[in-house]
Amino acid sequence: MVQVDFHFNAPEKWGYVCRLLRKISGQGKRTGVCGPDDALQTLHLSLWQLNPADFVTHCWVTDEAKLLSRSSIILAPEWSSLSAGSRLDVALNLHHEAPLDLGSTGRLVEVVGPEEFDKTSARLRWKHYTKQGFTINRYDLSA
Repeated sequence: MVQVDFHFNAPEKWGYVCRLLRKISGQGKRTGVCGPDDALQTLHLSLWQLNPADFVTHCWVTDEAKLLSRSSIILAPEWSSLSAGSRLDVALNLHHEAPLDLGSTGRLVEVVGPEEFDKTSARLRWKHYTKQGFTINRYDLSA
């Protein structure tokens, strides 16, 4: 059964996503991040701007196998490329649509910013996951 964690009202979305990925990585878990190219580029740059002591290993799904095996975070624009070859503990969705196939990943994370479009698309994904019978956890970051 897939567990979906929605993190709503992220005040500074990219900073929050970086801290969340650092936390998940610190737990020894591999995370696949899927999203549009511009969002992945923004995340990639944000991860490089973390404090050097907080650096998390990350790479693109198209990088060489040696780098992929040593990275805790894999960035990819398509879900199929993530689920094809990587053993992932967690998936993070930056797309505005629900993923079609999570492979064997048991946990999916959705981070939702304060923008109305982000909230509207998150509601549609929530409905989709509910119909799939996934367990959904809600974390309101405005509190």
